[in-house]
Amino acid sequence: MKAVSYRVYGGPEVLEYGELPKPKVGPDSVLVRVKAAAVNPVDWKAQAGYLEPLLDAVFPVIPGWDVSGVVVAVGSDVPEFQEGDEVIGYVREDVLSRGTFAEYVAAPVRTLARKPAGLSHEEAAGLPLAGLTAYQALKAVGAASGDTVLVHAAAGGVGSMAVQLARHFGARVIGTASERNHDYLRALGAEPVVYGDGLTERVRALAPEGVDVVLDLVGGGVIRTSAEVSAPGARLVSIADPEVADLNGRLLWVRPDADDLTALSHLAEQGVLSVEVAEVFPLEKTADAQRLSAQGHTRGKIVVTVP
Repeated sequence: MKAVSYRVYGGPEVLEYGELPKPKVGPDSVLVRVKAAAVNPVDWKAQAGYLEPLLDAVFPVIPGWDVSGVVVAVGSDVPEFQEGDEVIGYVREDVLSRGTFAEYVAAPVRTLARKPAGLSHEEAAGLPLAGLTAYQALKAVGAASGDTVLVHAAAGGVGSMAVQLARHFGARVIGTASERNHDYLRALGAEPVVYGDGLTERVRALAPEGVDVVLDLVGGGVIRTSAEVSAPGARLVSIADPEVADLNGRLLWVRPDADDLTALSHLAEQGVLSVEVAEVFPLEKTADAQRLSAQGHTRGKIVVTVP
């Protein structure tokens, strides 16, 4: 099969495009013909070796954890799916090895859900990791109706999902973003503020009594700033800053969860969740997709398609 892979840690320059063996399918897995795979910052960070303390790498590594595609074979004990089913998945295993930037990926059923009807494969590929991160973060802090939720990096892939989900739960949302993304956040139902110097004063002007929930999706010390605008008993969660634990908050590492992913798929079908696709690259241009992602200024998802 055609795939993109790397044999040593490094940047986009270490990616190779060529032939690799089609993956074997375990008893509780299915073989997915990849239609689209979304790029996430964790892809190129893992590729650079940042996750080496956590995950072993079995080289050559095919990067990518997000996928939308079609089931073409099922394992011996898979009643959940059959050939021809369209699926989405956050296909993360406990080693770096068989990723989604390839014609085929072997995906454990615990990582999959049915693709939302009405979403293209490009849109659907952007839902799993970002959607699960936002969903599990909001669940971890019990975000609910009546809460004021502060979302940092609200216009990004995870942030835009968090805004939509929090609004669906009945919460008021304040979101940090560059000014060029403020109209976008307003369209999602958030009240935008510019990040940077003076953020504390800007958030306090919107929420004088403090915010009830903080989602830190960017790191860089914003969790400390957030503590200054939090109401008593506020719940904090970060996906990027371990210091959140010092503030009685939670550091979250998103987990593959078929039930959570199915819930997100249903919300997308109902029109509660939308996925904005920023740019699409062919599989052989995955390195260019990574370079664009690493710039950190993209609104929505960068997606790679497989012909």
